[in-house]
Amino acid sequence: MNDIRRTILWVIFGFSMVLLWDKWQMHNGKQATFFPTPASTAASAPAAAPVQAGNAAVPSANAPAALAQGAAAVPGQPAAALQTPRERIEVTTDIYRLGFDTEGGSLTEAELLQHADMADKSKNFLLFDESAQRVYVAQTGLIGGNYPTHKTAMVAVPGPRTLQPGENELRIRFESPDLGGLKLVKTWTLQRGAYDIAVKHEVVNTGSAAVSPQLYLQLVRDGNKPPGESSFYSTFTGPAVYTNDKKYQKVEFKDIESGKADFAKESSNGYVAMVQHYFASAWLLPEGEQREMFMRKVDTNLYSVGMITPLGTIEPGATKSLEARLFAGPQIEKTLESLTPGLELVKDYGWLTILAKPLYWLLDKIHSFLGNWGWSIVGLVLLLKIMFYWLNAKAYASMAKMKAVNPKIMEMRERLKDKPQQMQQEMMRIYREEKVNPMGGCFPIMIQIPVFIALYWVLLSSVEMRNAPWIGWIHDLSTPDPFFILPLLMTLSSLLQTALNPAPPDPMQAKMMWIMPLIFSVMFFFFPAGLVLYWLTNNILSIAQQWLINTRMGVPPQFNLPKFK
Repeated sequence: MNDIRRTILWVIFGFSMVLLWDKWQMHNGKQATFFPTPASTAASAPAAAPVQAGNAAVPSANAPAALAQGAAAVPGQPAAALQTPRERIEVTTDIYRLGFDTEGGSLTEAELLQHADMADKSKNFLLFDESAQRVYVAQTGLIGGNYPTHKTAMVAVPGPRTLQPGENELRIRFESPDLGGLKLVKTWTLQRGAYDIAVKHEVVNTGSAAVSPQLYLQLVRDGNKPPGESSFYSTFTGPAVYTNDKKYQKVEFKDIESGKADFAKESSNGYVAMVQHYFASAWLLPEGEQREMFMRKVDTNLYSVGMITPLGTIEPGATKSLEARLFAGPQIEKTLESLTPGLELVKDYGWLTILAKPLYWLLDKIHSFLGNWGWSIVGLVLLLKIMFYWLNAKAYASMAKMKAVNPKIMEMRERLKDKPQQMQQEMMRIYREEKVNPMGGCFPIMIQIPVFIALYWVLLSSVEMRNAPWIGWIHDLSTPDPFFILPLLMTLSSLLQTALNPAPPDPMQAKMMWIMPLIFSVMFFFFPAGLVLYWLTNNILSIAQQWLINTRMGVPPQFNLPKFK
């Protein structure tokens, strides 16, 4: 009866794993295995009508095809203003190559010169892009009347376009025509070595009446996963909002489309962001400025997240200025923390943040001494093993006792194989007399599991691993081992650990003890080399400690090889 129950449980477990795999595939944008649905495509569409944000209309971004055909008219904008030819302004600093569009003075391309592309390492990584394949742009404008928006044809003021050696600042200025009695002057200021860009908005009232416009800042991108994203581990791509009250709230694109997006709508602090693996962009406003956050579907497979802030009353002839900042770059924790409260949370460790942050801090400190992220991973795992030495010692001591009494257990099971109830009673008697706790080897290890899961997320989320070499053939710790040497070594170490552990009395459990390491090892062939290095180091140190403790307790290490008869 017990064997039948165990078989049923294993069937349920196996089916659950299949269903989880199916959900994982769906989460990563692939079709379901059992109930596939037609995949949505990023079709181009004409310019959408103005999208409502609160009580004001925020003009939407257009899909790539519409942009290629020329500027779509913004309701109420004079046709003459649209006759100005669109121009792309290229700007270069020590860390950026940026592309600005004179239509709205928007940032439509951001090439990060210090980060290589994952698919083609001879090219630089492109964060913002406006092409037939991708849309990811930063836009601002005015609402509350027939005012300049991100669709307004603007003029780029002549000036330097390259940050020269010895210079620390570069400014790019755009001026709009007079629309609705307002003129918008937008100045982008880039600092040497900085991934945050100051964007000053000067609103000039050229009319004869007082006006009260609002400024919107938005990030618009398609709903596709970033190019080159692995489907073997899931990372978040999408918008996020942070306020001091509600903290960090990320929203899936599908929730925006279905109207189920839940996030803080109003605040006098916080930011809006677009997040993806390793990189992010975010609009930042000064603390104390009232803001309304919004997220919406703009067009087919096109989404926006942004903020609207009132500029107050502007009298005729007066000018009102407001400076925002746009972060667009890698998720380097120290950089994010220095910009605004909570921005470091775009590097999302999930529910294990409380453990992950100190682990990252320790990893960073080790790297400051060793100068190599691969050896820093090895050093961090070694420190964790030392920290948990006594817990592991208790676990391995319990396993050693189990191994010592295992011959008695096996003999008893053979003798009482037709009397399962008596077998259980006899087994408990042996454990009691030998002072062996069957769970003694599990509990100390279970306590450590959250720490090692947190370390997993640290290594998976840290942009420092990207293109970071270790030794020899490992040139990038964020991509799989090109020759599968580390995954093979990890598989062998997992099997060696299994061989050193006492064989479970139940034959079915004994078989699963050998099958499970092989199943999990398959995934590691597609995992980043840094993660595999971490598991391999952990396995090797665990084997060494287990061998040492068994020897000290007088239980010679034995290899319990599988029996699949």
